[in-house]
Amino acid sequence: MPRHAATRLIAYVMLAACSCGFGRTSGSEASTDDAPRPIPVTRPVMKRLLEDMKHRAERIPLPEPTDEERQAAADDPLALSYENRLRTLYLSGVPPRGYLGFGGMAPPRGGVAARQPAERPDPALSLDYAFKTRLFWIASRTNNCQYCLGHQESKLLAVGMTDDALARLDTDWTAFPPAEQAAFALARRITLAPGDVSDADVEACLAHYEPRQVLEMVLSVAGNNAINRWKEGIGVPQAPGGGGSGWALTRPDGVHSYLTATSEHYALTPSQVAVLDATAAHDGLVHAPPLPAPASAADVRAGLARARGRMPRLPLAPEEEARGVLADVAPPGAVPGWMRLLAWFPEAGPRLARSLAVGGAPSELDPLDRALVRWAVARRNRAWYALDLAERDLRHAGLDETALGDLAGDQAQVSPARRALLVVADALAASPVSCTDGQFQAARAATSSATMTRVVHEVAMESLFDRFTEAAGLPIE
Repeated sequence: MPRHAATRLIAYVMLAACSCGFGRTSGSEASTDDAPRPIPVTRPVMKRLLEDMKHRAERIPLPEPTDEERQAAADDPLALSYENRLRTLYLSGVPPRGYLGFGGMAPPRGGVAARQPAERPDPALSLDYAFKTRLFWIASRTNNCQYCLGHQESKLLAVGMTDDALARLDTDWTAFPPAEQAAFALARRITLAPGDVSDADVEACLAHYEPRQVLEMVLSVAGNNAINRWKEGIGVPQAPGGGGSGWALTRPDGVHSYLTATSEHYALTPSQVAVLDATAAHDGLVHAPPLPAPASAADVRAGLARARGRMPRLPLAPEEEARGVLADVAPPGAVPGWMRLLAWFPEAGPRLARSLAVGGAPSELDPLDRALVRWAVARRNRAWYALDLAERDLRHAGLDETALGDLAGDQAQVSPARRALLVVADALAASPVSCTDGQFQAARAATSSATMTRVVHEVAMESLFDRFTEAAGLPIE
């Protein structure tokens, strides 16, 4: 991020006191103002929206719990949570939390026993937990994912960052070491436009970090983007207690609240991380502009041609070493470049490779729908390595060149149900909050709750895949 002077907008004098609640409906009803969630310009307005997320309505109505589910909840109260029930009902056979392996574990706090990790930590990870959480915060602020942003606020306060330090993360990166500034810029670039990551973006980080550390941060941010899309796609309300580190925002009366005081110095300073035009703000909020058109058919052909001859920006593990680490996950024949990137990490790498390689169960998402979703996401991201793989799957499913051209054009040959599904995939790929309630419910009405749960999962995983393969500059194989 370039050096920015702190800008004060006098028109925002009353921002801290404004009411920023936004009614969002679930089930088959679309909101009366069916638009993406607006972007908060300043920190006090952002905190108001984080608090409001506790009252968000879920997007997918669920049946009443069965007796078996209630019995399971006796041992695990989270078993009946909205998110866990969605996974149980509609994502059977999908490895859970496959995108979380590169974020690291929070350090224990005094007097509280450390939680046992759900999976064995990877010994090859070397970057600091707080640093990677700052990257997660940047990805979430860039994406306007208020659910995840709230959790990162709690986590960063829990590891010692002050509210003023968090304000600087949003408004003035020059307060951080040059190495972190380079990493912040790469995280924001990966989040906004994976296909626009340049050699210079990666080289700026390589000046401060080892190549495998840059890959680690890329994989961590890619996973952050997946989480943003999963949480926003299915509409997860913010936890009343703010998540596992919510105690860091607990008031003396024992109630968790994001509505903490903001220093006068930062109360009126607009974000330099969020995507916004502060001059167009109303009541401290900016409405996101309409999405630009995705890559045209000509852009797709040109992008694929360029990607065939490029050189990787980050090192790939030797093929035999990769095969040994990945074991049964690696396919016969040559090990793909994306798997060789993951093979540097003996625990997290195979877990993520397995999550990415899992196909859709026929009852949830058929192979053609899965390939169409992956194609739509890669096209939106201009992720050429991933787009080539998706086109191969589409050809394998029976689409010829004419059908592929129609897919990148007016989609006259695509059924209405699949067009509705692709609208959701494209919007959710562009930004976690770009998919509106109306678009989502139209697609759910044309398909099913099970299909849309799986679509959101596939968009999340493809968003991850696109980001680390494009940041690494993998050539098409």
